Amino acid sequence: MSLRPSPDNQFLTRPPGQVFAANALPMMLIMLMNGLLNIIDAAFLGHFVGTGAMTAIGLVFPAIMVLIALSTLVSGGMSSLLARQLGAGDKDGAGATLASAHGLALAIATVVMIAFLCGGRAVANQLSASDPAIADMAFTYMAITVLALPVQFALGLHADTWRNEGRAGLIALLSVGVTLANILLNFVLIGGMGLGVAGSAWGTAMAQVFGLGLLMWLRCRGQGIVPLQALRRHRWTGSWARLAGLGAPLSLSFIGMALVSSCVIVSLRLTAGTDYADTIAAYGIVTRVLGFAFLPSMAFALALQSIAGNNWGAGLQNRARSVLRIALLTTLAYSLCMEVIFLTGGAAIGAAFIGDPRVIAEVAGILRLMGLLYLFTGPVLSLALYFQAIGQPQKAGLLTLSKSFILLPALIAALAATKGAQAIWFAFPISDGLALALAIALAVPVLKSAPERAPLTPAQ
Repeated sequence: MSLRPSPDNQFLTRPPGQVFAANALPMMLIMLMNGLLNIIDAAFLGHFVGTGAMTAIGLVFPAIMVLIALSTLVSGGMSSLLARQLGAGDKDGAGATLASAHGLALAIATVVMIAFLCGGRAVANQLSASDPAIADMAFTYMAITVLALPVQFALGLHADTWRNEGRAGLIALLSVGVTLANILLNFVLIGGMGLGVAGSAWGTAMAQVFGLGLLMWLRCRGQGIVPLQALRRHRWTGSWARLAGLGAPLSLSFIGMALVSSCVIVSLRLTAGTDYADTIAAYGIVTRVLGFAFLPSMAFALALQSIAGNNWGAGLQNRARSVLRIALLTTLAYSLCMEVIFLTGGAAIGAAFIGDPRVIAEVAGILRLMGLLYLFTGPVLSLALYFQAIGQPQKAGLLTLSKSFILLPALIAALAATKGAQAIWFAFPISDGLALALAIALAVPVLKSAPERAPLTPAQ
């Protein structure tokens, strides 16, 4: 027997364009504020500590991406299931999903901590090219980040739960305050107290604790659809495989970023020679810039995921497709604007982070090459999260994983071996073009209208 969709569910009743804007814009503000923290944090490190700190942060970028991937594995899988449960009016099932996600997050965090204790120092020493100062900074940053991992995971779960309940505006306001406090705290720890990369990591960890406390306090006051007591009423050990399967496509996309970054670092380590440290510092800046620019596209895709999942769960497939079309056009326009900035403003971007002219020149050169076909990245991500939202992780995985796990590693290795260090950046626009061709093949049948079907049952 089907559950009746809630008549108060804004995802099902408001015009598609309005509901997309109402959810995407607050989510974009949240993510931009969090991304702004990373940008300002990098500028603090570059100007107060120097090139060595930027090199250390660049070296640990693949590891940071792995941690984000693991967090997304749980929260992304939870969101895919939770949105459809809320759309179908299954409040009790949503509570069980939230509890199970907490258990999976805690288990993963424990495994990561053990792994870091066993091999973290050795990896830092190897990647730093035997530079003890850079190795120490990289290890310190990662040690603090791993220590705070349970808080990071829990924060992602609770933020995504609020988002799927349609409360993105409230979370946006809270995010602004927390991020501004974090920036001030990092300024004090890095610039005032001289703690360097440790100050950066501690500032982020403390902000995450504060943000999680605020979200849980609001849920304790009964402002959410899913009560906090659901964490006590339901088991923490059920449905882990299902959550991981649904969250795998987006999670593996972050793993892919880590793999690509590792390929870049290893290729530069083998071919860059004496310019290795400067190039890694520049690459570290570029990854933060590209990560910041990627956040609005991610916000658009996450809003699409929530809206499409609710409508799909309620049996409104054509409405879900309408929101997909809006998201694709929005992300295309945004990504085109970012591409223009990357192609023309690389030197100014580099100078905002560091005063070393060699690193600034490297930043400009890398951005010009990596950004040649950047305009297609946003639409491809939106299409992938649409597939995830409607319970088709295989198609989502095909879109997000082929580029990171096959195309880019192969292209980077081939270009490094045949053309040298500076040629590896051409791998990015080539892979963007190939990913676009795959996305078009998958998108054409999806955008065609089809008859509506009945809402999901609890078993679905």
